[in-house]
Amino acid sequence: MLERPEEGAGTGAEDREAGAARSEAVRALSRGLAVLQVINRGGSVSMMQISRGARIPYPTAVRIVQTLIEEGMVEREPARKRYRPTPLVLTLSQGYSAEAELVRAARPLIVELTRRFLWPISISTRVGSYMMVRDSTHQLTTLTLHNYAPGFTLPIVECASGKAYLAFCDEEERQMILSGLFASDGPAERMGRLLLADPSLLRRIRADGYATQARNSYTANPGKTSSIAVPLFREGRVVGALALIFFASAMKMREAEARFADALKETAARIGAALAALPGPSPQGG
Repeated sequence: MLERPEEGAGTGAEDREAGAARSEAVRALSRGLAVLQVINRGGSVSMMQISRGARIPYPTAVRIVQTLIEEGMVEREPARKRYRPTPLVLTLSQGYSAEAELVRAARPLIVELTRRFLWPISISTRVGSYMMVRDSTHQLTTLTLHNYAPGFTLPIVECASGKAYLAFCDEEERQMILSGLFASDGPAERMGRLLLADPSLLRRIRADGYATQARNSYTANPGKTSSIAVPLFREGRVVGALALIFFASAMKMREAEARFADALKETAARIGAALAALPGPSPQGG
């Protein structure tokens, strides 16, 4: 005679079915987040770009985008088949005050720097093994190929901001980032592991006080721009990076270093001073 399973316990088949359902739910969430990230990074993208960027089948991208439209996170542009994030996406970042303070402290200074040199300036912080744009002045100058809105991400070792951050973060954080690079096997991660295999790269960046990236690959216009970046500190701890982006065809990197490095360092120091002057976090419950 078969025994009845205890109350609350499932049969083997039920457990497998529940496990499969959980796995499918996690996969659906992962794909949805990937699609939202692609749209947020691109600002205005086609369905094919979404499918390729999120690495999912085209029909799946269509279904996810339709869901995001229904939820108010994404909208279709009226005159063409392209999709863009809505302001509702900003609600996902509410409560994350550290980056907001960085943007408030840096905004007038990066605007000042763009007016001085005309080239766009960006502020970025680390998110996993990527650098995420938190603010930029691309919309304030004609010397740009794309308006990089907050949320755009770049592989940490494939951009000047990421190299600057890696060179000046503490060893524990650097090893954590390296672990993330080894856990993935995409082209950016493989290149990152290759570059970091030679410690002289980070030593040189620390000695110079800035990092460079010629002909940026992971941008809206691959190979068209180059950048130079310096670290941003808050009370001695690196919290992000400040970068100037210029057309690769406009000048050689050595000229850019000579013209912009000292100004970027000076601006970074002023941002650090502005951050240090901000009041500390309120006591819990205060």
